[in-house]
Amino acid sequence: MTVPAPRARRRPSTLGRLLPLLLIGALLAPVGLLLTTTWRQTTDDRDLAVRERLGVQYLSALGSVTDALVEAQTAAINGRPVSGEALNRAVEEAAAVDARIGVELLSQERWAGVRARLEALRGRSATDPESAYTAYSEVSDLLLALHRKVRESSGLVRDPAADSFFLQDSAGQDLPEAVVAAGRLADLGTLVSRRPAAEQPRGLLELTGLRVAALGPATDLVDNLRSAVDGSESTDLGANVLTPLDTYQRSVEALAAYSAPANGRGAVDPRQLSAAGLNTQRAARQLQPVILSELDALLVERIDELDRDRWLTAGAGVVAGLLLGWLAALLFAAGRRARHRAALAATHTGSPDTSAALDRWQPGDGESRGLPPTADDPHGLQPPAGDPRGLQPVGTARDPETAQWGAFDAAR
Repeated sequence: MTVPAPRARRRPSTLGRLLPLLLIGALLAPVGLLLTTTWRQTTDDRDLAVRERLGVQYLSALGSVTDALVEAQTAAINGRPVSGEALNRAVEEAAAVDARIGVELLSQERWAGVRARLEALRGRSATDPESAYTAYSEVSDLLLALHRKVRESSGLVRDPAADSFFLQDSAGQDLPEAVVAAGRLADLGTLVSRRPAAEQPRGLLELTGLRVAALGPATDLVDNLRSAVDGSESTDLGANVLTPLDTYQRSVEALAAYSAPANGRGAVDPRQLSAAGLNTQRAARQLQPVILSELDALLVERIDELDRDRWLTAGAGVVAGLLLGWLAALLFAAGRRARHRAALAATHTGSPDTSAALDRWQPGDGESRGLPPTADDPHGLQPPAGDPRGLQPVGTARDPETAQWGAFDAAR
């Protein structure tokens, strides 16, 4: 009888052993790249919003300085003693803000120049209104340039949301320019009325040009605020902004009316123009903190949303890591089972029937056949000693009584 040779079990190749690791790496690389990119972008957006809030704080301090400077200019033009208390208090508050966040906003050098010019205005006498008007106008231009610098360095000019962008443009550019231009327009009307008759035509031309310069940013301010209200999802923005905006718009309309030359006379009433300018400044003073407060509230809400996005990204990374770890554990356990089967096959390679049984054996076959597992045979592959189901040696069984007969005894 021909005994079949035991079938050799194929050992896994190096590629087969490395394939699970390659699969895990192929999954880990894109997931890690996606999570890292999302985290970095969310962090950058959050840092921008935090920096914008610093710009809002600085603009609020500069707004107080602008209002106090315009009031001091009007007092100097009209020959009244300039009360430096309000201007000094505004300057000290702005200096404290600059000392705290000026390094980050790159504004310390510019603020130092503006403050030096403001200090020089305190010692100026009010005897020459024309030179005072020029001096105050130069300081106002430096102050407006500082507004632009703060908006650029804080990132407010790059705000990605429509409502907050219109708000920062209104509070950081349109409103300061409109306040300064309205103050100059009212003060220039007073100066023109005092000039000789020969200089009146040139003064009216200056008034006309300054009137356009004052009404331009005021109109842009109204349009930007209405656009911010229309494009915002906040229900509080419109209710808080529209009321002071309407007051400011009516004051600007009055300023435009009183700054136009009267019919048939070719001149303006300086008292009415000064009163209209004063009302415009008061309305702007009420509007500015409302705009900045709403802008800051939008930025705080955005920071909270970005924080939630970062927590979600971190949670997704943890879940992905756990899933990949679970997959690696499954693949590692499968590899251990394969090595254990190979070891069992190597210990029974001498018996063809055993090799065949091992070829047919699967984990759990012993239990399904009722074979109890033991310490030596955890899978229940071999039955206990004396069990008739045990494996029998290969060959033909011979009866002891007939064992004495040879192969050709029957032929005798």
